[in-house]
Amino acid sequence: MGRRTAVVAASSGLLVSMLGGPAAQAATTHTDNSGKLSTVDLDALTAAAKAELQTSKTVTVTKHVKWTADAASVKVTPAPEPVVHRTVQAASRSEVRTALTSTDSSSSSSSSSTDTSSSSSSSSSASIPSSANGSKIIAIASRYVGVPYVYGGTTPSGFDCSGFTSYVYAQIGISLPRTSSAQHYAGTVISRAEAKPGDLIWTPGHIAIYAGGNTIIDAPRPGKSIQFRAMWQTNPTFIRVG
Repeated sequence: MGRRTAVVAASSGLLVSMLGGPAAQAATTHTDNSGKLSTVDLDALTAAAKAELQTSKTVTVTKHVKWTADAASVKVTPAPEPVVHRTVQAASRSEVRTALTSTDSSSSSSSSSTDTSSSSSSSSSASIPSSANGSKIIAIASRYVGVPYVYGGTTPSGFDCSGFTSYVYAQIGISLPRTSSAQHYAGTVISRAEAKPGDLIWTPGHIAIYAGGNTIIDAPRPGKSIQFRAMWQTNPTFIRVG
Protein backbone atom coordinates (compact mmCIF):
# COMPACT_ATOMS: atom_id res chain seq x y z
CA MET A 1 0.00 0.00 0.00
CA GLY A 2 3.00 2.29 0.39
CA ARG A 3 3.43 4.80 3.19
CA ARG A 4 0.30 6.46 4.57
CA THR A 5 -0.40 9.02 7.22
CA ALA A 6 -3.56 9.20 9.29
CA VAL A 7 -4.41 12.15 11.48
CA VAL A 8 -6.96 11.69 14.23
CA ALA A 9 -8.48 14.77 15.86
CA ALA A 10 -9.40 13.95 19.41
CA SER A 11 -10.61 16.01 22.30
CA SER A 12 -7.15 15.80 23.82
CA GLY A 13 -5.35 17.04 20.67
CA LEU A 14 -3.92 15.62 17.46
CA LEU A 15 -2.59 12.07 17.30
CA VAL A 16 -0.20 11.51 14.37
CA SER A 17 0.92 8.06 13.33
CA MET A 18 3.77 7.71 10.81
CA LEU A 19 3.91 4.36 9.09
CA GLY A 20 6.81 3.06 7.13
CA GLY A 21 9.21 0.14 7.10
CA PRO A 22 8.73 -3.17 8.86
CA ALA A 23 7.01 -1.71 11.93
CA ALA A 24 4.38 0.04 9.82
CA GLN A 25 3.69 -3.06 7.76
CA ALA A 26 2.91 -4.97 10.94
CA ALA A 27 0.18 -2.51 11.94
CA THR A 28 -3.46 -3.64 11.74
CA THR A 29 -5.58 -1.99 9.02
CA HIS A 30 -9.15 -1.04 9.95
CA THR A 31 -12.06 0.24 7.92
CA ASP A 32 -14.45 2.63 9.61
CA ASN A 33 -18.18 2.98 8.91
CA SER A 34 -17.58 5.47 6.10
CA GLY A 35 -15.36 3.02 4.25
CA LYS A 36 -12.16 4.96 4.97
CA LEU A 37 -8.96 3.03 5.59
CA SER A 38 -7.17 3.69 8.82
CA THR A 39 -3.89 2.39 10.18
CA VAL A 40 -4.80 3.41 13.72
CA ASP A 41 -5.86 0.76 16.18
CA LEU A 42 -9.43 1.97 16.54
CA ASP A 43 -10.20 -0.47 19.30
CA ALA A 44 -7.83 1.42 21.58
CA LEU A 45 -9.62 4.73 21.03
CA THR A 46 -12.12 6.20 23.41
CA ALA A 47 -15.72 6.62 22.37
CA ALA A 48 -15.25 10.37 21.95
CA ALA A 49 -12.23 9.85 19.72
CA LYS A 50 -14.10 7.33 17.60
CA ALA A 51 -16.95 9.82 17.18
CA GLU A 52 -14.55 12.52 16.07
CA LEU A 53 -12.96 10.11 13.63
CA GLN A 54 -16.30 9.45 11.95
CA THR A 55 -16.71 13.11 11.04
CA SER A 56 -13.05 14.06 10.41
CA LYS A 57 -11.56 14.52 7.00
CA THR A 58 -8.86 12.28 5.66
CA VAL A 59 -5.55 14.06 5.21
CA THR A 60 -3.23 12.67 2.59
CA VAL A 61 0.29 13.67 1.63
CA THR A 62 2.68 12.54 -1.06
CA LYS A 63 5.34 10.01 -0.27
CA HIS A 64 8.00 12.66 -0.96
CA VAL A 65 6.81 15.02 1.71
CA LYS A 66 9.52 16.55 3.93
CA TRP A 67 9.04 17.55 7.51
CA THR A 68 10.77 20.67 8.78
CA ALA A 69 10.94 22.42 12.11
CA ASP A 70 11.92 26.00 12.82
CA ALA A 71 14.48 26.39 15.60
CA ALA A 72 14.14 29.61 17.50
CA SER A 73 17.39 31.55 17.83
CA VAL A 74 18.59 31.92 21.38
CA LYS A 75 20.58 34.99 22.45
CA VAL A 76 22.75 34.54 25.52
CA THR A 77 23.61 37.62 27.54
CA PRO A 78 26.40 37.08 30.08
CA ALA A 79 25.74 38.08 33.63
CA PRO A 80 27.38 41.37 34.70
CA GLU A 81 30.69 41.23 36.51
CA PRO A 82 30.27 41.35 40.27
CA VAL A 83 31.12 44.68 41.84
CA VAL A 84 33.81 44.34 44.50
CA HIS A 85 33.84 46.95 47.19
CA ARG A 86 37.17 47.43 48.92
CA THR A 87 37.62 49.17 52.21
CA VAL A 88 40.74 51.33 52.50
CA GLN A 89 41.95 51.85 55.99
CA ALA A 90 43.20 55.33 56.74
CA ALA A 91 46.83 55.60 57.77
CA SER A 92 47.47 56.22 61.41
CA ARG A 93 49.15 59.37 62.63
CA SER A 94 52.34 57.47 63.37
CA GLU A 95 52.47 56.15 59.80
CA VAL A 96 51.96 59.64 58.37
CA ARG A 97 54.67 60.97 60.66
CA THR A 98 57.06 58.22 59.50
CA ALA A 99 56.35 58.99 55.83
CA LEU A 100 56.97 62.70 56.35
CA THR A 101 60.21 61.95 58.15
CA SER A 102 61.38 59.73 55.27
CA THR A 103 60.54 62.49 52.75
CA ASP A 104 62.43 65.06 54.77
CA SER A 105 65.42 62.71 54.98
CA SER A 106 65.38 62.20 51.21
CA SER A 107 65.19 65.95 50.63
CA SER A 108 68.05 66.53 53.04
CA SER A 109 70.10 63.84 51.31
CA SER A 110 69.41 65.41 47.92
CA SER A 111 70.34 68.85 49.24
CA SER A 112 73.52 67.42 50.71
CA SER A 113 74.45 65.86 47.38
CA THR A 114 73.83 69.17 45.61
CA ASP A 115 75.87 71.04 48.20
CA THR A 116 78.66 68.48 47.90
CA SER A 117 78.63 68.83 44.12
CA SER A 118 78.72 72.61 44.40
CA SER A 119 81.53 72.41 46.94
CA SER A 120 83.46 70.11 44.64
CA SER A 121 83.01 72.51 41.75
CA SER A 122 84.08 75.45 43.93
CA SER A 123 87.03 73.41 45.14
CA SER A 124 88.13 72.79 41.58
CA SER A 125 87.98 76.51 40.81
CA ALA A 126 89.71 77.38 44.08
CA SER A 127 92.56 74.99 43.22
CA ILE A 128 93.74 77.31 40.43
CA PRO A 129 97.13 78.69 41.46
CA SER A 130 97.04 82.40 42.30
CA SER A 131 99.70 82.91 39.66
CA ALA A 132 97.15 81.84 37.02
CA ASN A 133 94.34 84.17 38.07
CA GLY A 134 92.93 86.05 35.10
CA SER A 135 94.02 83.45 32.54
CA LYS A 136 91.05 82.41 30.38
CA ILE A 137 92.83 79.24 29.26
CA ILE A 138 93.52 78.13 32.85
CA ALA A 139 89.93 78.94 33.90
CA ILE A 140 88.62 76.64 31.16
CA ALA A 141 91.20 73.92 31.85
CA SER A 142 90.33 73.88 35.58
CA ARG A 143 86.77 72.72 34.80
CA TYR A 144 88.14 69.29 33.92
CA VAL A 145 90.18 68.62 37.03
CA GLY A 146 89.48 64.99 37.97
CA VAL A 147 88.67 63.74 34.45
CA PRO A 148 90.56 60.45 33.98
CA TYR A 149 93.39 59.92 31.57
CA VAL A 150 92.25 57.85 28.59
CA TYR A 151 94.68 56.96 25.83
CA GLY A 152 93.44 58.64 22.64
CA GLY A 153 90.72 60.48 24.61
CA THR A 154 89.53 63.83 23.30
CA THR A 155 86.35 64.48 25.33
CA PRO A 156 85.43 65.20 28.96
CA SER A 157 84.74 61.50 29.43
CA GLY A 158 88.50 60.97 29.18
CA PHE A 159 91.56 62.81 27.80
CA ASP A 160 95.12 62.04 26.86
CA CYS A 161 97.68 64.88 27.10
CA SER A 162 97.26 66.36 23.60
CA GLY A 163 93.53 65.60 23.52
CA PHE A 164 93.16 67.75 26.64
CA THR A 165 95.13 70.74 25.33
CA SER A 166 93.31 70.58 21.97
CA TYR A 167 89.91 70.52 23.69
CA VAL A 168 90.70 73.48 25.97
CA TYR A 169 92.13 75.68 23.21
CA ALA A 170 89.21 74.85 20.89
CA GLN A 171 86.88 76.59 23.35
CA ILE A 172 88.55 79.93 22.68
CA GLY A 173 88.52 79.34 18.94
CA ILE A 174 92.08 78.03 18.50
CA SER A 175 92.53 74.74 16.64
CA LEU A 176 95.59 72.73 17.66
CA PRO A 177 97.05 69.67 15.89
CA ARG A 178 96.01 66.35 17.41
CA THR A 179 99.41 65.05 18.60
CA SER A 180 101.85 66.51 21.13
CA SER A 181 104.71 66.40 18.63
CA ALA A 182 102.67 68.46 16.13
CA GLN A 183 101.60 70.93 18.83
CA HIS A 184 105.30 71.55 19.47
CA TYR A 185 105.30 73.49 16.18
CA ALA A 186 101.85 75.07 16.49
CA GLY A 187 103.11 78.38 17.91
CA THR A 188 106.12 80.46 18.81
CA VAL A 189 108.79 79.12 21.16
CA ILE A 190 109.44 81.50 24.06
CA SER A 191 111.74 81.54 27.07
CA ARG A 192 110.64 80.55 30.55
CA ALA A 193 110.95 84.18 31.64
CA GLU A 194 108.43 85.16 28.95
CA ALA A 195 105.99 82.33 29.66
CA LYS A 196 102.51 83.23 30.96
CA PRO A 197 99.70 81.08 32.35
CA GLY A 198 97.92 79.45 29.41
CA ASP A 199 101.03 78.89 27.28
CA LEU A 200 101.88 75.34 26.24
CA ILE A 201 104.76 73.51 27.81
CA TRP A 202 106.27 70.64 25.81
CA THR A 203 108.72 67.82 26.43
CA PRO A 204 109.30 64.83 24.13
CA GLY A 205 106.15 62.68 24.21
CA HIS A 206 104.13 65.04 26.43
CA ILE A 207 102.30 68.38 26.30
CA ALA A 208 100.80 70.40 29.18
CA ILE A 209 99.48 73.89 29.94
CA TYR A 210 101.62 76.25 31.99
CA ALA A 211 99.77 77.57 35.07
CA GLY A 212 102.36 80.12 36.24
CA GLY A 213 105.01 79.97 38.93
CA ASN A 214 106.18 76.40 39.10
CA THR A 215 102.88 74.66 38.21
CA ILE A 216 101.19 73.06 35.22
CA ILE A 217 97.80 71.47 34.48
CA ASP A 218 97.74 68.35 32.32
CA ALA A 219 96.51 64.80 31.73
CA PRO A 220 99.50 62.93 33.20
CA ARG A 221 99.34 59.24 32.31
CA PRO A 222 97.10 56.12 32.55
CA GLY A 223 95.69 55.70 36.04
CA LYS A 224 95.85 59.43 36.78
CA SER A 225 93.46 62.32 36.11
CA ILE A 226 93.54 65.98 35.07
CA GLN A 227 95.25 67.96 37.84
CA PHE A 228 97.33 70.95 38.80
CA ARG A 229 100.80 69.87 39.86
CA ALA A 230 104.36 71.11 40.22
CA MET A 231 106.50 71.22 37.10
CA TRP A 232 108.62 68.09 36.82
CA GLN A 233 110.31 68.91 33.50
CA THR A 234 114.00 69.89 33.72
CA ASN A 235 114.35 71.65 30.39
CA PRO A 236 110.86 72.09 28.83
CA THR A 237 109.94 74.11 25.74
CA PHE A 238 107.43 76.94 26.23
CA ILE A 239 105.14 77.67 23.28
CA ARG A 240 102.76 80.56 22.78
CA VAL A 241 99.87 79.98 20.42
CA GLY A 242 97.79 82.75 18.83
